[in-house]
Amino acid sequence: MKSIYEKARKLPVLAEADVLVVGGGPAGLAAALAAAREGLDTILLERCGFLGGTLTQAMVESLVWYRKENTVEAGGIGRELEEYATAFGGTHPDPESIGRLLDADMFKCAADQFILESGVRPLYHCYAVGAVVDRGQLKGVITESKSGRQAVLAKVVVDASGDADIAAFAGAPYSMEPRGRLMDVTTGFGVSGVDVSAFRKHIADHPGKIGDWSCLTSKGEDELFSAYFTHVFEQARKDGLIPQDSPLEGFWHAITEAGEVTGINVVRVSDIDCTNVWDLTMAEIEGRRQVLQAIKALRRYQPGFEKAKLRTIGSSIGTRESRKIKGRSYLTEQDVKNQAEFEDTIGIFPEFLDAYGIVIIPTTGRYFQVPYGIMVPEKVDNLLVAGRSVAGDRVSHSATRQMMCCAVTGQGAGVAAAAAIKTGKTTATVDIAKVQIQLEKQGVRVR
Repeated sequence: MKSIYEKARKLPVLAEADVLVVGGGPAGLAAALAAAREGLDTILLERCGFLGGTLTQAMVESLVWYRKENTVEAGGIGRELEEYATAFGGTHPDPESIGRLLDADMFKCAADQFILESGVRPLYHCYAVGAVVDRGQLKGVITESKSGRQAVLAKVVVDASGDADIAAFAGAPYSMEPRGRLMDVTTGFGVSGVDVSAFRKHIADHPGKIGDWSCLTSKGEDELFSAYFTHVFEQARKDGLIPQDSPLEGFWHAITEAGEVTGINVVRVSDIDCTNVWDLTMAEIEGRRQVLQAIKALRRYQPGFEKAKLRTIGSSIGTRESRKIKGRSYLTEQDVKNQAEFEDTIGIFPEFLDAYGIVIIPTTGRYFQVPYGIMVPEKVDNLLVAGRSVAGDRVSHSATRQMMCCAVTGQGAGVAAAAAIKTGKTTATVDIAKVQIQLEKQGVRVR
């Protein structure tokens, strides 16, 4: 690759804090709120002009669609996000679960208010583009924004970027599946002009089920109801309305009395490396092209959608998988499927898996413990990685990538960062027992 040399220069320090959290999705929100509740000065840095990550950018509003009557969860900030959004007037009943669907646009407003009330300092429209490392310890990040190239310094940094960006910049080892094995990316959208009565009647007469879309489920779960479109796109391909190789297939979210289906997740763009800017550009264009194909098919074949039109479209492609750090611990398929327990647990997550053709819905009360070590990268200290980039294999990723599990690791990271600073330790040497005590005080079920 051709290269140029950038002239060395001094960078102004934009801000300093005890804890810097990079990325404002569920993991970053939970990390920042948790650290602030421990009394630490906390900055939450976000590349967009709003928070929520995949929930808002990609309109994946189904935060807890896995929740059934017997599901056991960690509680904590992940649950608070749902409850806060509900009190804010920004949720809808979930047709698939006993949880709530979060309205993507309303959550942008709710999240602003939530973090400001907590004392977190938000910093929007700001990219982290480099790391400040001194003798193996992370001291902060380099940023780019309308204010120029600057630095934000902190005692501990939580990488909740979703792609382990800060870990990679800092030189921490990571792995990534080859392009053809990475999960698809998605453009979310919503429609208006729906005849709600006709759509609901069709759902009642022809209910979808999990067995329509999963390749593998636990015994009996394939008959559970699923808000899934299959026949519409099969018929459109058969009749030549959309291309034969069109991958369209997926979910609808909330139905409103105003004639809206707030979120539709049917677009699939394959072979995308979401750490490659050329790939991301192509995915955005292809994703929007598929959105128009989807609306065309829905208008023709889905009862109630005859006059549907595009209402809103995700501000950014929704990505599912990229870098995973090499951590102190490594979560496996065996762990998430067999109620694994760990001495350094920082929370629990239901036995819910959704990726690579594997779908297990947590109807039995089974869960696994989430170990602190999967957030601790090799070679770089005072850096914790929360969210989908934690260390683990492909099947464990089908659990840890879920937004509520991202909140579990985020809250664990935020509390651990605070405990390390308060006790004069680093994130690699912090007393995990102290972290667990504080997590329980914050309402997290640790075991």
